[in-house]
Amino acid sequence: MINLPVPEYDAKYDLNKAMQHRRSVREFKEDPLTLVEVGQLLWAAQGVTTLGGFRTAPSAGALYPIESYLVVGQVQDLNPGIYRYDFRKHILTHMVDGDRRNELAAAALDQTWMAVAPAMLAFAAVYERTTERYGERGVRYIHMEIGHAAENVSLEAVALNLGTVVVAAFSDMDVKKALGLPAAEHPLCLMPVGRKK
Repeated sequence: MINLPVPEYDAKYDLNKAMQHRRSVREFKEDPLTLVEVGQLLWAAQGVTTLGGFRTAPSAGALYPIESYLVVGQVQDLNPGIYRYDFRKHILTHMVDGDRRNELAAAALDQTWMAVAPAMLAFAAVYERTTERYGERGVRYIHMEIGHAAENVSLEAVALNLGTVVVAAFSDMDVKKALGLPAAEHPLCLMPVGRKK
């Protein structure tokens, strides 16, 4: 279990400026990220914002079907591997040993540029959390939710002077295997993140 630094709640970067400067970034320096940076990105995606457990991204029925992972290649004070983000405690739990960036890039239709990013955020869904209440319509709600979370990450990356992009072109089975996801979790997208070249 790794405690992440407390997220920064006071904006130091204008939201309109972040939206203006948000771009899809696919070229990264090989410089490592910090725990502060990855913690802030994970909080932006799915972090708790109130005592009632509400999060940074809206969720149909407050069911929160999204699970968040950090894929580490080069992050200061973290060994390479895969970590699950626990939004309740703002901590990481180590899941898988070793650098899986190349494996994930191969699973993403051989987009080798992804493996240069020092880290990736990976998001998966437990569809049953939402479809049990909303039926097939719940699938649409989950896809809307991941869009909200990914945009939060994109804007937070701009504020941190980092770059990222949403990658959804991949083999679900290969990504699921590389991440070591449980049977009930299905990959939605990957977000390589790093310092812009």
